[in-house]
Amino acid sequence: MTLTTPALLFPAISLLLLAYTNRFIVLTQLIRHLHSQNQENLTDAVIGQIANLRTRVTLIRRMQAMGVSSFLLCALSMFLVFIEVIPLAQYVFGLSLLFLVVSLLFSLYEIMISTRAIEIELGEIERNWKKFR
Repeated sequence: MTLTTPALLFPAISLLLLAYTNRFIVLTQLIRHLHSQNQENLTDAVIGQIANLRTRVTLIRRMQAMGVSSFLLCALSMFLVFIEVIPLAQYVFGLSLLFLVVSLLFSLYEIMISTRAIEIELGEIERNWKKFR
């Protein structure tokens, strides 16, 4: 294992963390919009959206924690290679990869949940449309 092996993950993890941050920003905007428009009118759809958004925020927090942990372990692995503690560096790098995989699994689950939010919204639109038909 050389110093470049863990260094290869740095750009990937950085971009992943940026994507997670963007998802978080979009969710906070959705939550603020939902709050401002529905303070007095809590329909079943709005309550469903709130529950969905709460779960997604929790998942994004976990995704970010796993991604940052992966990044830190990757940096530690590089340091261990630098000071020539190769067996420990390999173990730490493997742990970094594991944290990255867990982060990606959380991301996949969050994406699946986000489609449920769209289904809730579509259901509400269909119910309103049927009322006017």
